[in-house]
Amino acid sequence: VSAGGLVGGHDDNGGADDGFVVDYKGNPVDKALTGGWKSAALIAGTELAERVAVIGVSMNLMTYLTDGLHLSNAKAANIVTNFMGTLNLLAIVGGFSADAKLGRYRTIAASATVSAVGLSLLAASTALPGMRPPPCKPADGAAGCVAASSGQMALLYAALYTIALGAGGLKANVSGLGTDQFDGRDPREGRAEVHFFSRFYFGISLGSLLATTVLVYVQDNVGRGWGYGVSAAVMVVATAAFVAGTRRYRYRRPQGSPLTVIGRVLWAAWRNRKLPLPADPSELHGFHRAKVPHTDRLRFLDKGAILDANLASSEHPAVAVPTLTEVEEVKMVAKLLPIWSTCILFWTVYSQMNTFTIEQASRMDRRVGGGGFVVPAGSMSVFLFLAILLFTALNERLLVPLARRVTGRREGLTSLQRVGTGLVLSTIAMAVAALVEKKRRDASGGGAGVAISAFWLVPQFFLVGASEAFGYVGQLEFFIREAPERMKSMSTGLFLNTLSMGFFLSSLLVAAVDSATGGAWVRDNLDDGRLDLFYWMLAVLGVFNIVGFLCCASRHEYKREAPAAAATAITPTVELTEQPEEEDAVKVAVAVKMMHV
Repeated sequence: VSAGGLVGGHDDNGGADDGFVVDYKGNPVDKALTGGWKSAALIAGTELAERVAVIGVSMNLMTYLTDGLHLSNAKAANIVTNFMGTLNLLAIVGGFSADAKLGRYRTIAASATVSAVGLSLLAASTALPGMRPPPCKPADGAAGCVAASSGQMALLYAALYTIALGAGGLKANVSGLGTDQFDGRDPREGRAEVHFFSRFYFGISLGSLLATTVLVYVQDNVGRGWGYGVSAAVMVVATAAFVAGTRRYRYRRPQGSPLTVIGRVLWAAWRNRKLPLPADPSELHGFHRAKVPHTDRLRFLDKGAILDANLASSEHPAVAVPTLTEVEEVKMVAKLLPIWSTCILFWTVYSQMNTFTIEQASRMDRRVGGGGFVVPAGSMSVFLFLAILLFTALNERLLVPLARRVTGRREGLTSLQRVGTGLVLSTIAMAVAALVEKKRRDASGGGAGVAISAFWLVPQFFLVGASEAFGYVGQLEFFIREAPERMKSMSTGLFLNTLSMGFFLSSLLVAAVDSATGGAWVRDNLDDGRLDLFYWMLAVLGVFNIVGFLCCASRHEYKREAPAAAATAITPTVELTEQPEEEDAVKVAVAVKMMHV
């Protein structure tokens, strides 16, 4: 792709340019030859392949680590959560790389290739006999099970984190490049953009269901190498199709990393910390050209926009002084952080569905119809995705219209009300999980009793799925609507970072509990442990987290509408504040459809 068409600029007011859309040669686009549904479908195909791969790996990795590599439950759970945490953490790197220099196309092409390499390595590590320890010898007891060696684990780690690197870059950029194929200012293409998100969401949802059913079954009954090999082949085909469409895509110029703006504002505020704030905010640099209204919170950041005469006449030119617009944008980001911190535990609860809940299922009766077909343990998570689809549909068709009548607001529930609902449901899910685990352990009698039906796990899958339908949508809407226009990519990365921190927190809690209890709660044999107490601990933490969330949410001030004089300077295709109200509702609906199951 021509670099000339992918270099962004800044205007003299400190704002990023609109980054007009170009073709692969860097020339203005011809709508008849570029963009549209064919281009968007090729781009969405890479995310579909990523969903098939990542869900197929994460939902059944726990059983491979414990049964195939003979690792302890605690270590296996930490490997899974660290993998998923790193994947979502690297999404920030992918987003910043695309915004600052590479552009979305090149980031996606490179990331898809890296993912395919990682999946091929994973298929090799599970297919080669030398990469696994010998089978357990039951006659020798615990000594008959030899855990995987460091050399065998090295290839597995290399494969997993190569997949994480590639998938993180894909997650951060596929939706953005997909929307670039439609001109939101064109009425026909604007409507198509909304349909793109609904079809995109539907496609990746089917991909997740395919991974948790067909691929998990192939892994358990045909072979891990075959299962992961199919995922690698799907990614290779999707990458080839994506690159083949290079001439058809529309590209948007990178506008530079928002970290530069944040760093400049923080440095200027520190540099001017001893200067008094002007009594009249209109004396701040760029006040009369500000694209966002001035606010009275976090006033110390206003010092960054003080235009000091001594600084301006010396080695610090006036253009280096941040504008009031930039200062207010940094304030918006700072106001996201308290809510961000309360969303981390939500994903810690979610991570249990990938780890200990799957291990529970492996020790329960998974027969269907009197013993004919046995459901793979990893496929039990299909109820999670069915709940997500069900409650997402109910939100759109039933709950939002009902809430609109009660509250009088067009959106029905605010984004923070959705997040709060998700937090409550996830906490209830952990209490239910604790009760089910106690019932399972009591029935097993230390292995001498009976295995209860695995379908006792459906309620906790269902509740966590319902919590995600509320919490994910609410968090996504909050971080998109409340972020500055130029920093929406970074804000999306900040949202994905809550997933990362949630998975890492799960690893930390497992390690801490294992150390504090001497391994009494989380044992290799769940019948000898007290996993129910671990779930109760998460439920109690969830209650405290809800209290903290309510305190933060009650103090949050939603983003205010831009001044009328400056509103015309904002690109109408990306504005999320009220422009009119109906257009705002459409934009939020588009954002909601960006959910990644």
